[in-house]
Amino acid sequence: MSIEFSDRLKALPPYLFKELDRVRDEVKARGVDVIDLGVGDPDRPTPAFVVRALAEAAADPANHQYPVYSGMNAFREVVARWYRRRHGVDLVPDLEVCSLIGSKEGLANFPLAFVNPGDVVLCPEPAYPVYRSGTLFAGGEAVFMPLLERNGFLPDLRAVPEGKLARAKIVWVNYPNNPTGAAASLEFYYELLAFAEKWDLIACSDAAYSEVTPRPKPHPSILEVPGAKARAVEFHSLSKTFNMTGWRIGWAAGNETLIRGLGLVKSNVDSGVFQAVQLAAMKALESDHADVAAMGRLYGERREILCRALDRAGIGYLHTDYTFYVWARVPRGLDSKGFCSKLLNDAGVVSTPGVGFGPSGEGYVRFALVQEVPRLKEAAERIASLKF
Repeated sequence: MSIEFSDRLKALPPYLFKELDRVRDEVKARGVDVIDLGVGDPDRPTPAFVVRALAEAAADPANHQYPVYSGMNAFREVVARWYRRRHGVDLVPDLEVCSLIGSKEGLANFPLAFVNPGDVVLCPEPAYPVYRSGTLFAGGEAVFMPLLERNGFLPDLRAVPEGKLARAKIVWVNYPNNPTGAAASLEFYYELLAFAEKWDLIACSDAAYSEVTPRPKPHPSILEVPGAKARAVEFHSLSKTFNMTGWRIGWAAGNETLIRGLGLVKSNVDSGVFQAVQLAAMKALESDHADVAAMGRLYGERREILCRALDRAGIGYLHTDYTFYVWARVPRGLDSKGFCSKLLNDAGVVSTPGVGFGPSGEGYVRFALVQEVPRLKEAAERIASLKF
């Protein structure tokens, strides 16, 4: 029997972070003391009060049965209250909010609800790979919008070919941005929604990093724009905000029809989020966010440590207060993979080549600030000592 992967799987590029893990483990096996600044997985534990809430909820047999596909009503109500407090946005919980098994699941499943074979989906690049892979799984064509430094790592919407726009269904954006750390203004979201209205597009915003900042005010939400819910949906996650990456809990919020379509896909492919996790997530969202603010300040401290080392090494980088990433320019004479290889082999520091996020990422590397300060200082000293 001849077994082959489907054409859609063959069309996917190798998953970036799986390859990073392989190379890191090879170097570790040689006895190198490796400091991993590659994958963006928070190193601090989930706040203790959230863990306690999970333990209590998991012990309750009422939570041992199948959950509601779209999420507990109570969870969706908490999400709606969170939007009111953080962004001044009103949502109808049972119509305009859907729970997700982590935002990645929602990003991947959303095109299945609205993209037909041959439809175009506008995807930023460099970017999280799921926007493209979700498009390919739905039979769509991913058309890239380069995020360039000269444009503040915002897409130049005027540069999208009109021939592609005529077949387009969705435009994806992600701010604060992974991998660059760039932020978007509310004015940008006004521009994006005007563009989406002109071309009759669904506007999808991935806001997973909006709370990862030392700033007291949150990054703006696309849903703050008046009338945004006519065609916009925002994807969010507790993963980075509350150090809950392994818990797999997030949500989508926005246009009622878009939420319903996503829910229809989910009702056919998953069984919802474990209710105990939802109950713990509610405790997190209803908290005073003191833990979130403390982590934001810590990431700010870590950023300063690494950036001072990059300054000493003569390596440029994007100045930002958002995400826990540093997007750094590759020294002259190297490409992004070559620079990452040098960092790993000569300094024992894992980073991510920018080209792995898309062609426009060439010339940059991403550092994730996911090591404690002493370990990060060690990585910084190693980087600063390199000669380029």
